[in-house]
Amino acid sequence: MLIDTTQLALERSISGAAQRHEALAANLANASTPGYRRVDVDFHGALSAALGTGDKNTVEHTTFTTQADQAVGVTQADGNSVDVDAESAKLAANALEQQAAVSVLKARTAIIRSALGVA
Repeated sequence: MLIDTTQLALERSISGAAQRHEALAANLANASTPGYRRVDVDFHGALSAALGTGDKNTVEHTTFTTQADQAVGVTQADGNSVDVDAESAKLAANALEQQAAVSVLKARTAIIRSALGVA
């Protein structure tokens, strides 16, 4: 098999980071919306749990859920829970993490293609 658990985990990580990026961007877009509660995607936890099963099929079919972040309280007088500075930092860190996963996935794919003699 050419696609191993590591390859699947990288692919799911990229997908989870993309979903988290959308959630974080939505938080920033709603930073001045009264009563808006920030959302996040815990793809690290879901992927870790899937990898913990040792089942390649579980990893391949892991899904991620965008959820309201209950850990963050209201930060603004209008009931909004988005801290723009913290959200921007999380967005930047998430983008770097996704970029790293893409780089590793590309390198692994190049190694496999080279081993197969495919250009």
